Amino acid sequence: MSASLILKTHPTIADIDPGIWDGLGDGNPFVSHRFLNALERSGSVGPGTGWQPLHITLERDDQIVGAAPLYAKSHSQGEYIFDHAWAQAYMRAGGDYYPKLQCAVPFTPATGTRLLAHDPALRQSLLAGMTQFARQGGASGVHVTFCTEAEAKLAPSAGYLPRVTQQFHWFNRDYASYDDFLAALSSRKRKALRKERQKAQDFGGTIRHLTGDDLKPHHWDAFWAFYQDTGSRKWGQPYLTRAFFDEVQQHMRDDVLLVLAEIDGEPIAGALNFIGPDALYGRYWGCVQDHAFLHFELCYHQAIDFAIARGLSRVEAGAQGEHKLARGYLPTQIHSLHWVQDEGFLRAIAQYLDEERDAMDQEIEVLTDWGPFRKQAQP
Repeated sequence: MSASLILKTHPTIADIDPGIWDGLGDGNPFVSHRFLNALERSGSVGPGTGWQPLHITLERDDQIVGAAPLYAKSHSQGEYIFDHAWAQAYMRAGGDYYPKLQCAVPFTPATGTRLLAHDPALRQSLLAGMTQFARQGGASGVHVTFCTEAEAKLAPSAGYLPRVTQQFHWFNRDYASYDDFLAALSSRKRKALRKERQKAQDFGGTIRHLTGDDLKPHHWDAFWAFYQDTGSRKWGQPYLTRAFFDEVQQHMRDDVLLVLAEIDGEPIAGALNFIGPDALYGRYWGCVQDHAFLHFELCYHQAIDFAIARGLSRVEAGAQGEHKLARGYLPTQIHSLHWVQDEGFLRAIAQYLDEERDAMDQEIEVLTDWGPFRKQAQP
């Protein structure tokens, strides 16, 4: 850490000026001050959640020149690049894996800048600052998840281990329409998707795209019911509070696309997306009625429609789900950085990640080959 740089920690994002924080970023909606503040103000993170904010800033001459979203974690839930096996091995060896430090956006498996600084050297300083803080605070290590590829390249010189996992993303190859996208698929896959969309849209109602001022409080009441149903089945207890969606309505409705299915004016299913400068991020889905293929229609096909209409370069549809492959979403590398204090354990993790990386490269190659695109049109 340069003598001219001062590292500070902040127990709440509200302590940091929104204009300064956002000015260091790249417009990603999840790393925005308003999104992180919505998580804190709504009680979705903070005391009792296992996500304790400890955001860091770098100052030079009393000016903030770097920042990162940082949390002290007492568990490994809500991360989506998981280290449960590492935690168990660490504790079996007699160590305390928690607390650990997580540089991330809680509950949000979406790639984005984590080291907010315009100067690459300052990003290195942020990584060094987090390890320094971990040592001083007794955390077992630091984990930077869903970072950019450029940030991942900083790992070796900063003492971090890079990790590669994968998600399924859809990429816009300058398509003029959904039919233009379908033309790039094999005949069999093209026919299957057309048939799937027709069956989904025959559910007996209408599908609406809501964003900005078209979003009203009653839409969030409906979506809260959807979210609770999905959350209770997937996680046991939803991560976000009801107040979070009120914060989004007040401060982020222009950043949101809610794809809503209605029958006789009553919402029966919905998919919540966030709109970035060059990408659409699918986040949550839920329903109170089951209809064939409606999940695929709202979450994947309608997202593609919106991305093409807006000229967005890609759709990131969240974690997991090989069923996305048949719908044109291809396996894509996801990056994270990891550092632990115990040198022996760090070496063991390094060996594991080398083997995992080779397996992941092979998996991505095989899945891409199985994709729906015509071979001559393969992205």
